Formats: sequence, structure tokens, C-alpha cells
Amino acid sequence: MGKRITVLGAGAWGTAFGQVLADAGNAVTMWAKEPEIVEGIRDHHHNGVRLPSVEKLPENMTATGDRAEAVKDADIIVVAIAAQFARVALVEFKDLIPGDAIVVSLMKGIERGTSKRMDEVVREALDLPADRFAAISGPNLSKEIADRQPAATVVACVNIDHARTVAEACTTSYFKAFVSTDVIGLEMCGSLKNVVALAVGMARGAGYGENTAAMIETRGLAELTALGQAAGADPKTFAGLAGVGDLIATCGSPLSRNYTFGSNLGKGLSVEEATKVSNGVAEGVPTTDAVVALGDELGVPTPLAYAMSRVLSEGLSCKEMLAQLFGGDITEE
Repeated sequence: MGKRITVLGAGAWGTAFGQVLADAGNAVTMWAKEPEIVEGIRDHHHNGVRLPSVEKLPENMTATGDRAEAVKDADIIVVAIAAQFARVALVEFKDLIPGDAIVVSLMKGIERGTSKRMDEVVREALDLPADRFAAISGPNLSKEIADRQPAATVVACVNIDHARTVAEACTTSYFKAFVSTDVIGLEMCGSLKNVVALAVGMARGAGYGENTAAMIETRGLAELTALGQAAGADPKTFAGLAGVGDLIATCGSPLSRNYTFGSNLGKGLSVEEATKVSNGVAEGVPTTDAVVALGDELGVPTPLAYAMSRVLSEGLSCKEMLAQLFGGDITEE
């Protein structure tokens, strides 16, 4: 028996994940602010604005622009709103959400100004207990999942049974969900890897090859793992799908906004120019300074994030960024 699931936010990933949930046999309602997106999904089973690659979305997927109607009977509510707007958007739902619904975040990012993870933002905005919050993260490029190419993800909740409930609701023949209780680790993987993707994109854009990319990815992962561990995460999470898995997908794909943004910087564009070309700022840009701040707070060195923050604020070249990343000392790996 499928569940009633609502997805808040009908962007590319929200819509692709909605399709996964529908394929898994659930009744899916998409909520969106934009009337043309609502109408497209509800009347034509097509999201031409955000996910035009899918010609026809499943029949058991509909849409509404009405907040109360969207969530009133939901067993599971999935949040897929841009990370920096999540808090403002969610406050409107606070008194509408059923008291037993599990709230699931698909967002990857750290809130500007507060440096809070998305689990903290969602729980604060909705006044939600920890055992009703789950996060989903993994090597999940939305366009590939929308094409129903095989992929896997991780569902984390402090209540492992709730994690399993969500995992069952999104498991299909092509999409496999694993479960974990390490919400902090999962959240940190999902947001911090974007900083590494910016750096790898930059190296690629500057014309460097595989060795350079592998070096940045591996050292970046070591940096993220140390940060995660200091924040109370399980280092194993960083070695799994949500960590190294997501890092490989994000750093190897022109489909990734962070990679593309970095690549434009590597080609010599300024941050302003790269923002114009990529139609907005990539999530890794605000996250970079948040990582540096977190490192200072936890007493963990963050050479990659620090070098990238100087790229973004001072316009360091790729060569200078790489030189700064390694300093002059010989250290143990």
C-alpha cells in the first residue's frame, strides 16, 4: 500500500524525486509557487519549466499551489526548496503539517548568516522533533534519475525505523535507498562537497587533467571528514554514497552547477561573470565561507575551503589556489 507524499518545491530535483516516489507506488502531490508549473504537472503531467527532459510524468503525480491542501493528509512531506530560501518558505507550513508526518529534506547547503545545516533549519522552522526529520543525500544528479538511470541514495534519521519507512517509499527497480542514523554526517557531506566541486571545476576549466582533479577530490574529502568528525559525525559516512559517492558524481559532471561555476572561474571569468553565465550562484559559493568559519570554530584546518574563499573574494587564479592548498611543508597523509 503506497503512502500519501507531498513534495514542497517542483524544481528539477524535487520533480525527479517526485517521479521516483510515484514509480514506487505512492500518491504524490507536488507543491509549487509558480502557477504555470502547477498547471503543467496537474493538467499535462509535464514540468516544462524545471524538468523538460521528462515528456510525461506518472499519472499518480499531481500538483497544487495551495499550501494547506498540499500537506493536509500527507504521511511524508519532502522539502526540495533552494537551501537559502528554505526557512522563509517553511514557516508558512508550520501550522499546516499533520502531527505524525515525517519531514524529509532533499536540500544540500548551509544557511548564510547562521551557518546552520538544513536539518537545523527545517526543524527550527517547523518546530519539529528530531525523530520526525530525515535527510536524503547521495550521488543524485536529477537529470539522470529523471531518465530512470540506476542510482542509490542514503536516508538518515535518528529514528532508524522512520529512515526505513522513507527508504521503502522511494525504492524502485532503478533507485535504491540505504539507511543511516548519522544525520549530521549526511548533511555535512551534501553541503561541503560543493566546495570541492567548485575547486575541481576550476582546475578542469583551467585545463588541468585527471591527476589534479583526483588530488583535489581526495584532499578535499579528507578535509570534510575531519570537519565532520569534529562536529560529531561518523567518518564512515564520508567514505560512503553520501560522501565519496556524491563527490565523484558532482566533481565529474557538467550537469553539476558547482562544477560548471568553478569551470567558468578556471577559464578566467570573474565571480560576477560566472554568476551571470550560470544563471545564479552555485550553492558551493555561500558554503565556502561557512566551511572556513566551521573549521575555525571546531579547530580543524580547512586549507581547500580557505583557498577557495580567497578565489571567490580576491580573485586568486587556479594556479595560486593550488599553490596555497599545499603550502611548503611536508606533512603526513
